[in-house]
Amino acid sequence: MSEIYDIGYRHYDGPRLGRVHTTTALGVHSLRAIFGLGRPARSMIVPYSLVAIMMFPIVVSIAVMSMVQQRTIDYSGYAVVMQAVIAIFLAAQSPTVVAPDLRHRVLPLYLSRPVTITEYVSAKVASMTVALFLLVAVPLTVMYAGELLVDMPGPPHTGDYLSGLFSAAVLAVLLATVGLALSALTPRRGLGIASVITVYLLSTGAAPMIYAALYESGNQSAGQWGWLINPFWLVDALQSWLFGTVPHVPDGAYPAGPAPLFIVAALIAAAVAVLSIRYRKAASQ
Repeated sequence: MSEIYDIGYRHYDGPRLGRVHTTTALGVHSLRAIFGLGRPARSMIVPYSLVAIMMFPIVVSIAVMSMVQQRTIDYSGYAVVMQAVIAIFLAAQSPTVVAPDLRHRVLPLYLSRPVTITEYVSAKVASMTVALFLLVAVPLTVMYAGELLVDMPGPPHTGDYLSGLFSAAVLAVLLATVGLALSALTPRRGLGIASVITVYLLSTGAAPMIYAALYESGNQSAGQWGWLINPFWLVDALQSWLFGTVPHVPDGAYPAGPAPLFIVAALIAAAVAVLSIRYRKAASQ
């Protein structure tokens, strides 16, 4: 015998905001998770500690500028100098963006709504990109504001500041796509952290070794290509080619030409492809 129960269901008659709003909401949710907002207090320790470390040299630099009227930090080289901190932030927080959905297998629930794989990946990449950009751009902006307030001799270094922001944006996109692609290969957060750190350490260690080996064999120009293995020096080479900034490598030179631009574009495209393939596979399981 069947019975009908009134469970109080009512049709939704409110506004339907569409797929753009859904994708934006997913991106904002991921960005909040990166900085530990809406999560337990312990989730905020790592990101905000790294933010404080990124800000500390800037505060010291502004204090020095006010006393000696001279800059101690170069806008274009700040990300290179602080690359270890940025890499730790990427390794610690990128699994937060991708691992939970993979571990709990909730991706089919997202895709049951009007959200495609492309929109899902775009939201995740955008959230990590914004977080990394803020990590670098905010200290640079504070330093530029400090330079204006200190009123140093001569015109402000606006061009250097803007080129630094451009490099921060390119670096953020590159690191976000590569970091998320590595983290998405496993649903385990610890393995995701280890994979990102391992790739960073290998690229950082291999670059000077390749340069030194080729330099000692008399191939200095070929050795300069070794620096491009590291993403931070790669973006620094792109910045040097586009804006003529001083290279931040020991020998003071990168390969001439637009090669860094093509390498950056290829790495981003490859990382996005890996993310798309990984999530299509996860959605079908």
